[in-house]
Amino acid sequence: MSRITKKVRLGLMILIAWAMPLAVAAAPFAAFVMDARSGQEIYARNADTRLHPASLTKMMTLYLAFNAIERGQVRLDSKFLVSSHAASQPPSRLGLKAGQRIELRYLIRAAAVKSANDAATVIGEGLAGSEPKFAAQMTQMARALGMRNTHFRNANGLTTEGHYSTARDMTILGRRLFYDFPQYYSIFSRRSADAGIATVSSTNRRFLDSYDGADGIKTGYTRAAGFNLTASAKRGSKRIVATVLGGTSTAHRNATMVQLLDAGFGKAPNRVREVKPAPPVFVAEKKVRRTVQVASVAPRTASSASTVRLSSSDRPVARASTVAVVTPAAISAAISRAQAAAAPKASSSGATLAASARPNRKPGTGAVVTNAAVDPEVLARAARPEARPEEGDASEPSASAIDAARPAPAPRDDRSASLAAPAETGSPSLFVQTATPQPESMALFEAPAPAPRSDAIILTSLEPEAGSEPETTEIVTREGSTGGNWGVTLGLFRSQREAEQLLLRTALQESASLGSALSRVANTKRGFEANFVGMSKETAELACNRIAARQQDCRVIGP
Repeated sequence: MSRITKKVRLGLMILIAWAMPLAVAAAPFAAFVMDARSGQEIYARNADTRLHPASLTKMMTLYLAFNAIERGQVRLDSKFLVSSHAASQPPSRLGLKAGQRIELRYLIRAAAVKSANDAATVIGEGLAGSEPKFAAQMTQMARALGMRNTHFRNANGLTTEGHYSTARDMTILGRRLFYDFPQYYSIFSRRSADAGIATVSSTNRRFLDSYDGADGIKTGYTRAAGFNLTASAKRGSKRIVATVLGGTSTAHRNATMVQLLDAGFGKAPNRVREVKPAPPVFVAEKKVRRTVQVASVAPRTASSASTVRLSSSDRPVARASTVAVVTPAAISAAISRAQAAAAPKASSSGATLAASARPNRKPGTGAVVTNAAVDPEVLARAARPEARPEEGDASEPSASAIDAARPAPAPRDDRSASLAAPAETGSPSLFVQTATPQPESMALFEAPAPAPRSDAIILTSLEPEAGSEPETTEIVTREGSTGGNWGVTLGLFRSQREAEQLLLRTALQESASLGSALSRVANTKRGFEANFVGMSKETAELACNRIAARQQDCRVIGP
């Protein structure tokens, strides 16, 4: 029985040993090559096929970490708490323990150089509160960067359902790291780094040492993904970024990358316009649809006018939108009744007007009638001089009725009332104001002309008035910023000009971290010292860390 068991175990071991290379070789292969200066495609093979990115995922983890530092959310010396979930991640690991606190700078080095899974998980949990939340932020940032076929489920790249990317998207991300965070990009070319609790070696050191001009970026491997690599190299004025997914071994992956980069340098033009990537554009995943209800009122006519009754009030006055059609026959009848009522008060000549279809219009006193709501009784009362509104006639129509007949009422004074007075000949004149009155019936023509505006220009004299005391002007001078007595020094230089140029270039690059610090060149016996002064201790340390990330010597100086 024991012999059979041994033979079965041996057979299984042989089968597993034979199947493992086939499983690795079965990983789909994809590649993409890009001119980093312009973002133009040079070569593509299965570039948009969704595959397992493995530890190339950590490029996005580091991108969000750099972004958080630049936005001031965290600092390089911020300490992150290691959770039990992060400490339990499988290799590659830094060896973090649950409950431990470690600075972000060491986590970045471990994730970028050693590709430590526990360090990447601590970064994600420290920035977002949990790894699922951080993965959602990673996916959102991927969309903002134009990575259309990428979805993240964790911060380290271990194989998980629904965690995928493409060769094209990983190349886009590699180019973004170079252009968006040049001050941190050098971390990807280090062969080793101090990760706080240990010195770690680069997983990409073989390729960095073997290919001329290579300066990054990231390797990755899982059984499901195969051997992956996103690399960047520069030769002369050309920079090429490329990605390989699904290599069968480290040697095969590196050899394939060499061929891709060589082809890229051969096809890329010597001179091309550099097009830096635009800032990330975030698009909301969920759109809230708002329904706006607009009330509309259908036009009313005389035949379709509705009657509205209120239970607690009398019938309201007809709406202004109600239009009554006045026929010539109705107008003639109204004029006849008005003339008959005004006959006892005719002029001394005794002349009266006989009923006619329409009186002749005299110059300047012509009658204007439009399609307005006109009551014949109102017209008759308007023709009587004693019925003028300013005389307080008891039969005066209500203000609402008058407003309903004219959409733009003018001020009612003696001048406007005179429009309804009879002419000098004693013949009554009938005027009904409309929305567009005729020029001869406008009360504005009879109003007094306004006083002409003065064309004089008054200039404020800059000379004090005679006998006045000039105001006391207080001149405040200060030597520099009062932010603090700390600063940073960039080293000694042989000439003052060289030191000033370095201070100017650094001030432009690090304006956010330097704040209101003053640049100053100190002339010492050893040379010209380039300094930034007038900062607090915290500001000086942060600024020096960022300057050092640009491969520039920097040292904090205190009071």
